[in-house]
Amino acid sequence: MGAIALTNLSDGEAAAAGESSRVGNFGYGAARKVIAVEEHFMHPSLSDHFGGAAHQPPRLLKRLYDYAEIRIREMDAAGIDMQVLSHQSPGSQRLSEDVAVSACRSVNDALAGIVSEQPDRFRGFAMIPTMHPLAAADELKRSVEELGLKGAMIHGLSRGKFVDDASFWPIFAQAESLSVPIYLHPALPDRSVVERYYAPYDQIQPDFIRAAWGFGVEAGTQAVRLVLSGIFKKHPELKILLGHLGEAIPFLLPRIDEALDRQGNVPTGFSDVFRKNFWVTTSGFFSDAALRCCLDTLAPGRILFAVDWPYADNKHGADWLRTIDIDDETKEAIFSRNAESLLKI
Repeated sequence: MGAIALTNLSDGEAAAAGESSRVGNFGYGAARKVIAVEEHFMHPSLSDHFGGAAHQPPRLLKRLYDYAEIRIREMDAAGIDMQVLSHQSPGSQRLSEDVAVSACRSVNDALAGIVSEQPDRFRGFAMIPTMHPLAAADELKRSVEELGLKGAMIHGLSRGKFVDDASFWPIFAQAESLSVPIYLHPALPDRSVVERYYAPYDQIQPDFIRAAWGFGVEAGTQAVRLVLSGIFKKHPELKILLGHLGEAIPFLLPRIDEALDRQGNVPTGFSDVFRKNFWVTTSGFFSDAALRCCLDTLAPGRILFAVDWPYADNKHGADWLRTIDIDDETKEAIFSRNAESLLKI
């Protein structure tokens, strides 16, 4: 069956497609639950601090601000049972320091309310004010223990600082204590990096600094720096999530490991740390070859299904994983069991 690009249909057409294609509890008559773990929303309690629209096209804004109508129809049409919601970039990492704490509390309260309205369809990741690390650790604890959220998402550098900086370690200590993951989400590169590395092609092709290249480099660099910082020696049970099938690190892992451990270098055991402390998701990256690379490099239990909705299409992502030539046990693990285990769903 060819993928129906529901995000390109009118709302009425999407509703009709959803009604006709959803069969049984899990879609298409299958008894396999589907949990998508990097699915975005926007809420005025945070987005208004960036001018409300945050430079998103109207079609995407309509979906980002929708919590129960278009979103549910497109989930049903793809046979997706649950989304784990996270607020769209820019996240709190680009808020001004004077509003960060209150804005994060407000958006996490709003997210908990969305989840409570349909707990069979939604879970969520908190937004935390990383520029105030102790307050961020406290907000993570409140979000998990009082609001029932499943961890936190960090969007790139925090006011220009990489999150491996020792000042942020209380956040990771709290995450380890709560046994919840921190999701490292891409963000736009620093302006000086754009000017030096990407100009003038960022003007010709804006996605050069976004999903096509810049996003992956930014998030992958955050992950590598975390390992090099030694934080996993101090917090060996810390859990980190990376989208887009690991931001190319699984493909590069053998070379990273060999280069970092060459004679004269301080051994890092990079691949051991990555395999123990990191999980990856399929968000927006529906490639047979890339998934097989991850399966060859990481344990199957380290890969979670995600779509990156509404930027990627639910049905495209779900149908891709349903039809890829891997065994059913591995598909079931990626579709739901790994998320259930990591996020305690």
